Amino acid sequence: MQGYKHKAELIEELRKRFRLYDQEFDDITENDKDLVQPGVDKTPSQNISYQLGWTHLLLQWESDESKGIEVKTPTPDYKWNNLGGLYQSFYNKYDSYSLQQQRQLLRNQVDEIINWIESLDNETLFVPSKRKWAATPAQWPVWKWIHINTIAPFKNFRVKLRKWKKEKGTE
Repeated sequence: MQGYKHKAELIEELRKRFRLYDQEFDDITENDKDLVQPGVDKTPSQNISYQLGWTHLLLQWESDESKGIEVKTPTPDYKWNNLGGLYQSFYNKYDSYSLQQQRQLLRNQVDEIINWIESLDNETLFVPSKRKWAATPAQWPVWKWIHINTIAPFKNFRVKLRKWKKEKGTE
């Protein structure tokens, strides 16, 4: 997994990967947002709903901990062994939004994550166990949680969007 020397590098990579991911939606029409393509596991709406769900959870975990609320990851309703149910909850939550609304929501959440990163000191960002919600058996520092729930899926899901467009015949 990619690492980062400082928060500016993390922020720069997050901005870059989000911009490239978001641009993939420029030529997807509203009428096609729920179109299923053979060999592609998510529609464009499901693809972005997944991103919205995880970015929301990151922000929620941090917000809850700062308020003294005990955080249960990934959520109180879903355990790590039921991620399929969690993903379906993301799809259900954002399904009624237009693709443009979903894109704007994700832009806003990415901006919130960048502001959050900027507010953290290096120790909190790069040293494990500085947040209770991040203190899992894996002992990931906060930066790794951010990376795995933003940058990594922005890269991977961009490829899935391109495959979706290829199957549709638009790429």
